[in-house]
Amino acid sequence: MADQQKIHPIPDVEATPQTSPSAPLVPQDSSKSDKGDPVEKYPPSRGTVSMMNSKTPKKRSCCCKCFCWTLSLLLLLIVILGIVVGILFLVFRPKLPKYSIDKLDITQFNVSSVDSSLSASFDVTITARNPNKRIGIYYEGGSRINAWYNETKLCEGSLPKFYQGHRNTTVLVLPLTGQIQNATALLTTLQQQQQQTGNIPLRLRVRQPVRVKLGKLKLPKVKFSVRCRLVVNALSANNAISIQSSSCKFRLRL
Repeated sequence: MADQQKIHPIPDVEATPQTSPSAPLVPQDSSKSDKGDPVEKYPPSRGTVSMMNSKTPKKRSCCCKCFCWTLSLLLLLIVILGIVVGILFLVFRPKLPKYSIDKLDITQFNVSSVDSSLSASFDVTITARNPNKRIGIYYEGGSRINAWYNETKLCEGSLPKFYQGHRNTTVLVLPLTGQIQNATALLTTLQQQQQQTGNIPLRLRVRQPVRVKLGKLKLPKVKFSVRCRLVVNALSANNAISIQSSSCKFRLRL
């Protein structure tokens, strides 16, 4: 009897060995429910993301439109105002008023022997000229005129209320009064100034509220200032005062 051959199975070397899973087969992006069942997480839909992102550009576009409209209105107002001012300038041809100091009389310039105070009284003659053909000037109350030597205010006064018509010249005689305490040093400086140069420089400052009349239209109140520099030969109540030179500058203050 022939020997029977025994066939033994040969394991497949190339086959992947089967191993028991050590962890449950749950996707990485999923979580477990209370019962242990995996719950998958779904990413948010594209429609929701696009709706959330679309709100910001609408707000920005509204802001840009409002800014553009505001800027356009401002530019339009500036252009209209420029046109109106240009038309008024061509129609009325405005010119600045002119002022000059024609005379200075010193009625009092005495020092008290009790407290060395100085009492000063000036009469200043000012000529105001309005060269405009169609513009009048209302001089309102609340004006102020001061006379200064260096940084010391000698006296002060005010202008009266009046109306100055077209191409009008008005002469004003303004009384100025003042008192200076401890004026011994001031008198010494004035004497030295007169001995060295033969003259004394003074300054006059005027602040005046006015209303300009264009034809029949009365504009709102504005303020202007006039600064005058003059040189006199002396400061004394006993001597005749002569003005050696004078100049005035006009400045409008809105």
